[in-house]
Amino acid sequence: MAFTTALSGVNAAQSDLDVISNNIANSSTTGFKTGRAEFGDVYAQSLLGTTTPTPGQGVKVTGITQQFSQGDLEFTDNALDVAINGDGFFQIKDQGVVEYTRAGAFKIDKDGFVSTVSGARVQGYQVDATTGNVTGTIGDIQTQAALLAPKATTTATLTGNLDARYGNLVTANFSATDASTYHATTSMAVFDSQGNSRVLDLYFIKTADNTFDVMSYVDGASTTAGAATALITGLPFSTAGAYDPTGTKGNANIAVGAANGVAALAVALDITGFTQFGSNFAVSTATQNGYSAGQLSSIEVSDVGLVSARYSNGVSSSLGQFALADFGNPNGLQPVGSTNWVETFKSGQPVLNKAGDANLGLIQGFALEQSNVAITQELVDLIVAQRNFQANAQVVQAEDAITQTIINMR
Repeated sequence: MAFTTALSGVNAAQSDLDVISNNIANSSTTGFKTGRAEFGDVYAQSLLGTTTPTPGQGVKVTGITQQFSQGDLEFTDNALDVAINGDGFFQIKDQGVVEYTRAGAFKIDKDGFVSTVSGARVQGYQVDATTGNVTGTIGDIQTQAALLAPKATTTATLTGNLDARYGNLVTANFSATDASTYHATTSMAVFDSQGNSRVLDLYFIKTADNTFDVMSYVDGASTTAGAATALITGLPFSTAGAYDPTGTKGNANIAVGAANGVAALAVALDITGFTQFGSNFAVSTATQNGYSAGQLSSIEVSDVGLVSARYSNGVSSSLGQFALADFGNPNGLQPVGSTNWVETFKSGQPVLNKAGDANLGLIQGFALEQSNVAITQELVDLIVAQRNFQANAQVVQAEDAITQTIINMR
């Protein structure tokens, strides 16, 4: 009896040593969670139940639980090294098999997908191609591997100030090459259907009190019927110098016909943000929505897991948003290697949300979560497990000696 009891203790101590050894071996493994062997005593019991105290029959391993405490963050130089600071798991998929991980050492594979080192694709909320907004659909996160297609300018907005101290001029005398025929000018780049940069020039002429005409040229050619025909006639301002919203003359359409294989250019111009104060002419902002073709230059990840691509043309676009999974019982997850887990009946089904929602952690870019193994504690546990093993081995030796004595009795 004591022999088998002691053997169960030896086996339990060996299991404890196995767990501790695995923890120490993975002390530098990204996203690893330390394990802990848990034990329970063993008692014999008849079908009718135990009515008198009996000696136990030893010990057994009741389970090996994982400790999902937060690991330290180590900062890196890779934008796709991401760590979860708080609860949650990244969801990854490899040939239809769904797994979960805390190891965020991601990369871009040959097809432009955000993936793990082993090739599993990271799952995230998709982006609507038309609006650029994140949707509720979960799928692979893919970057724009080829050149980003150009976009023709369709809107342009300028704000600034026109000097109220200008004297009046006659629009009919306007000449783009004669600075004495206009009061102020500004330029901005717009783009055609092939991404070619075109120069939009605007000329401002004060024709009467609180009134300006605006001329427009693209690549040095007038966009109106004649060189001295205004794009906007009578841009109105109030006596206080603000744009007069009673009219609609702060908006105009600039049209350039198709030529040289490029589609016609149509730009809706908005200059309602201009003022007319007794101060020097100045343009405060000039924006337009077109751009040239661009090559992927960098990836950025926000604290809520939004993955954005920045292109060589200065454009930034959203590619997707990491989906984080939460489980009712994370300890019920089954480890499958490579610091990955799969769901089980004990863990419950995953609930997917965005980082920062539903008590999930935030994303830390340029960082990796380190193993949560505490080496000092593991070494202390190692000594305890070793003593347990040796003590049970002593019981085996004692039982062996007793058995030999009994056998040798005459």
